[in-house]
Amino acid sequence: MSVDVLHAPYGGDEEFELDVTNKVLEVICEDGPVIAVNKPSGIISQGAPQGVDSLVSLVKDYLKEKYNKPGAVYLGVPHRLDRPVSGVVVFSRNSKCAARLSEQFAKRQVEKTYLAVLEHLPEEPEGRLVDWLYRIPDEPKVIVTRPDREGAKEATLRYRVVDHVRGRAVVAVRLETGRMHQIRVQFASRNCPIVGDTQYGAKGAFPGFPDSPRTSPIALHGVQLTILHPVRYDRLPIRAPIPKSWSALGVNPEVLNKIDFSDL
Repeated sequence: MSVDVLHAPYGGDEEFELDVTNKVLEVICEDGPVIAVNKPSGIISQGAPQGVDSLVSLVKDYLKEKYNKPGAVYLGVPHRLDRPVSGVVVFSRNSKCAARLSEQFAKRQVEKTYLAVLEHLPEEPEGRLVDWLYRIPDEPKVIVTRPDREGAKEATLRYRVVDHVRGRAVVAVRLETGRMHQIRVQFASRNCPIVGDTQYGAKGAFPGFPDSPRTSPIALHGVQLTILHPVRYDRLPIRAPIPKSWSALGVNPEVLNKIDFSDL
């Protein structure tokens, strides 16, 4: 079994070495009980089958080794990202703060900002999308439906086109609700599927990757989460750098990393 020696920056100029089997763990914030990582696409956030790494197991391994913890490591999981999506994922190192973070997500107090590359330009350069979504029973798929359908849930988001290249649009998205596959299906229903998202109508896989739901990314990245620190209660914005693989789409990750989302 091959093992890579990885360097996960966790603040300041220091680095901490962690052995992780074929996985990269990029720690982007450690502030008291809060730990956040830049999740790579292709890895399951939580609940992976036996023998398959999940993001939770990797973070636990990181904490166990860094702090020389004996026995089981506690890790609170207030939210997650879909497997093909990359970006900020926040955890808590104790149960009290995990409950406080979970409450923030439940009450929609967390600002969730994404960047996505769409196959086509939307009709308007910015706007608000409002739909009703229905999850198909026993399938990991959501459709846009009528408001009066039993089980339908309202989904809203705001977006702004921040760049366009090769006929594609780069959009910044601020979620107002947090429905399953929300960004993916809302844009796809308007003939603007996310690049690589063949599940929702994209023409093909992400450039350079096979069309596999297990390994192929989609061009959707959770670029920033702003939470209230669970101890100090001040605003804590946490930002995750854009994957370098986005260069294959003709965009410049370094430019996107400098975008200000405060007025979105």
